[in-house]
Amino acid sequence: MNLEKFQSLGLSEKTLRAIEKKGFEEPTEIQEKIIPAMLNDVGDIIGQAQTGTGKTAAFGLPLMEILATDFKGTQALILVPTRELAIQVSEEINSFKGKRKLHILPIYGGQSISDQLRRIQKGSDIIIGTPGRILDHISRKSLMLDRVSYVILDEADEMLNMGFIDEVEEIMEHTNPARRTLLFSATIPDRIMKSAKKFMKNFRIITIKKAAMTVDLTDQIYFEVAQQDKFEALTRIIDMEKDFYGLIFCRTKVLVDEIASKLIDRGYDAEGIHGDLSQHLRERILEKFRKQHATILVATDVAARGIDVTDLTHVINYSLPQDSESYIHRIGRTGRAGKKGIAITFISPDEYRQLKRISMMTKSEIRKEKVPAGSDIVKMKKTRIMAELKDIIKSGNHREYMKTAMEMLESGDPTELIASFLKHYFEDELDEKKYRDIRSISVDHKGKSRLFVSFGRKDGLNPRKLIKMINNETRVSAGKISEVRVMETFSFLTVPFEEAEIILKSFKRSDDSTMPIVQRANDMKSMNKKGKR
Repeated sequence: MNLEKFQSLGLSEKTLRAIEKKGFEEPTEIQEKIIPAMLNDVGDIIGQAQTGTGKTAAFGLPLMEILATDFKGTQALILVPTRELAIQVSEEINSFKGKRKLHILPIYGGQSISDQLRRIQKGSDIIIGTPGRILDHISRKSLMLDRVSYVILDEADEMLNMGFIDEVEEIMEHTNPARRTLLFSATIPDRIMKSAKKFMKNFRIITIKKAAMTVDLTDQIYFEVAQQDKFEALTRIIDMEKDFYGLIFCRTKVLVDEIASKLIDRGYDAEGIHGDLSQHLRERILEKFRKQHATILVATDVAARGIDVTDLTHVINYSLPQDSESYIHRIGRTGRAGKKGIAITFISPDEYRQLKRISMMTKSEIRKEKVPAGSDIVKMKKTRIMAELKDIIKSGNHREYMKTAMEMLESGDPTELIASFLKHYFEDELDEKKYRDIRSISVDHKGKSRLFVSFGRKDGLNPRKLIKMINNETRVSAGKISEVRVMETFSFLTVPFEEAEIILKSFKRSDDSTMPIVQRANDMKSMNKKGKR
């Protein structure tokens, strides 16, 4: 693999080996601009770029070169808006380090706090975390950032949208004043620019061109499926198509191996491909797929780079991609050469909002459909058998078997003979029982709201007490309330839009001074002094 372009950016042989293992072929535009800037110490940077443009590698690869391997303490802090992104960024950066003795730790809500405390005490060079949990550790004095050299704010506009910007600013106040700061955002609204001017020194803005978003020849569908039913749904989609030839995208190499193995065990012509495979093996698998000796390829985004097949029938997002660019790159592999392709995405209840965001960003309609029932598939197979038999009769290629057919018909009832023939040759294919039930799930189609509450720990609140207070005042059930973050003087919580309206109206009506002010996190300009810092 030719890595001259990466080498020209100033990366070492160690890092180039990690890049080769990942399967990267050439740097993206943001990598070409950010990597040299970080390596050459040009100061603070704002990178305006969409997600899916290679931002993680843009800051992760130079971090491997810059950070010391014998430093005692945290050298770099990466703030991200969600725990899913914290995990993804952590895994990606871990894949860059090779044999370097750098410890990388993701920190986010939902993990055991005691486990996190123990891991932080062991020491971490790079900490990747969500604002709420990072601030929690700062308040506990379990995380010290006074010697940190780099602070990276990833998807800053998303952190603003989720109501985290004040938490981000509070975290920045606890970091080393001599640090370098990098901020990445798809858009740069006034509120983010205000924060940048407050915490960044002589920064420059690097803007990346937005990728074109076109999927003209692709029919886009999504299915609402529980995680445990995704594989069953996948096999039904494959079975419904006469000549299925498709790519199945998974987020991790572990899942790729699992899905590919399950498909092979069930008799499908499947292969799996990811970054851990040798270059030689990847090329062998791709060649097998191009020649359709394997008709199903399960892959990660990284391993799928360079796959150029023009006649795929399907692209299936077994795991929802993180962003619209990744979605476009995936589904753009079908619907080529003038043929209509089908792109199918599986989503679980908590992924609907992200799917709608992808739909808006790509300006495309992604319509909902139901997973085919077992009876539907069997009916389709029966129709297919009948059509194939009629084609044979029409072609006349059956004449040599006419004598044998007559002899067999003389020996028994025609209906029973055909039934036994079907049982002998199609028993497995026409058995509805092999398709187990797929449970129905409830997906929140209305999205969610992030609410600000003007009370915090100083007012005696903790997450349990805040949820109980909301429930007592509004009768909104605890199960509807998520992502509760109680800070020193204020709190945040997330609820579906409908419940948000109930909560806002209830607390707006209250004249009790002992009750908090509740408002949307994106509309906090008018909050009282108790909510300000």
